[in-house]
Amino acid sequence: MARKPARMWRRLERPYTRVEYIDGVPGIRIRQFEMGNRSATFPVMVTLVAEEAVQIRDVALEAARLAAGKYMSKIAGASNFKLKIRIYPHHVLREHKMAVGAGADRISQGMRRAFGKPVGRAARVLPGTKILSLWVKPEHFDFAKEALKRAGQKLPTPTKIIVEQGAELLKGKI
Repeated sequence: MARKPARMWRRLERPYTRVEYIDGVPGIRIRQFEMGNRSATFPVMVTLVAEEAVQIRDVALEAARLAAGKYMSKIAGASNFKLKIRIYPHHVLREHKMAVGAGADRISQGMRRAFGKPVGRAARVLPGTKILSLWVKPEHFDFAKEALKRAGQKLPTPTKIIVEQGAELLKGKI
């Protein structure tokens, strides 16, 4: 059975996070929350910030992490940046399996507001929430902006890129 389109999970709904009471919760599909050179210190910190309230599925976060990480590894090298996912997918998504298939328009009245079974996880994001942060050296600042732009295209919300640290080092570049 195919997965539902992402637009069905976008709007914020009541949080459903108590995993200890839920049977069959799928695992988180984010492979790692930090990548790159975790031990080094970098003077410039660039962050991807959400502009709308939305739910972001864990697979979208993983796709954004991969897009930014691969671009930075290819351009700047794996030891010249640090990337971190700043949000965690706590919210458990539910789906009423009968309402997904071909005969969904003929569901009986008793199942109109069905609760559903767990099918995935999502992070609830409000406007201004920091999603990804990227630490780099000043000479790789333009590449960091491009990497976060590519990551933002994988997410279901408009995003903006802000410089949190090291703005004084980048006088002519911002």
